[in-house]
Amino acid sequence: MSSIGKRLLASTADLAAAVAAKTTAAPAVIDPARPPGPRTAPGQMLAARSEMLSLQGELSDLREKLQQFDGSLPTVKLDASLVQATAWANRHEQSFATPAFARLKASIELAGGNAQPILVRRAAEAGRYEVVFGHRRHRACLELKLPVLAVIWDGPMPDLDLFLSMDRENREREDPSAYEQGQTYVRALESGLFQSQRRLAEAIGVSHTWVRKAILVAQLPEAIVEAFASPLDIQPKHAEEIAGALEADRKTVLRRAEKLRQAPKRLAPNQVVGHLLGRLDDKPAVQRIVVNDRAVGSWRRDPKGRALIVLDAPAADDSTMQRIADAIARTLARPSEQA
Repeated sequence: MSSIGKRLLASTADLAAAVAAKTTAAPAVIDPARPPGPRTAPGQMLAARSEMLSLQGELSDLREKLQQFDGSLPTVKLDASLVQATAWANRHEQSFATPAFARLKASIELAGGNAQPILVRRAAEAGRYEVVFGHRRHRACLELKLPVLAVIWDGPMPDLDLFLSMDRENREREDPSAYEQGQTYVRALESGLFQSQRRLAEAIGVSHTWVRKAILVAQLPEAIVEAFASPLDIQPKHAEEIAGALEADRKTVLRRAEKLRQAPKRLAPNQVVGHLLGRLDDKPAVQRIVVNDRAVGSWRRDPKGRALIVLDAPAADDSTMQRIADAIARTLARPSEQA
């Protein structure tokens, strides 16, 4: 209970004692300056009862106010370097390099600190704390060298409670990626917080299908993950396709992943999946078509192996195109004629 709550409780305790004293104390000395009270015994009893009810009403009001503070904890400013991420942290390092994090960091810098406090519990090492939720706000303050506004949970908080609090708070704010969620779910299962994926899903209030898909993303081989520009880009649908391809021909898929990983340019997520699955082989260089030392067009192959010819407009009038079509037909017919 907060210090505010304790003070209120103390004041109501004094008031309760006053109520009890009124019912047992000897009759007070009559003050001549005060109007005379009831002289009869029934009248005195009614007056005492009225005063007691009045005090009890005041006591009840204070008790109600106290309940508003019950369970609340004061906020404090902590040195951000004394606060560490929890072992259950579900933020990948690259999530602190996104435009969304940059906007959060800028708003915290402008305000001179985080307006919304983070929740921490005391760490095993004296004087240090562990984030329950608010990893992004803590990271922003740490990078800005600002103290972090925090609520310190003084009571016991088992790992299971921390995990559930963190997961609920993060999903109410900016959802972690499927990869980040999957990594967290895997750690929770491996540590024994939950006996099965289904139990985990029930505890955090999401579908078992979502938990299975997120874990599938997190369990992709490292070579596959590194083929993407960021693991945060990997969607469950990507993981399902890749997992199927790995099962069919693991060696080939991993070889393709290594080639993508070493490429100087990172591809879009769908392109990465296309290459891993063999749908998008490396495109051959475009071949120029030159006539009398002048380029008039080019040809190349598409991902399905088809030849695509592109001619500049001056060289692609109808009569020219017809002659080209006839020449192609004659060329393709010759092998069969010779056979």
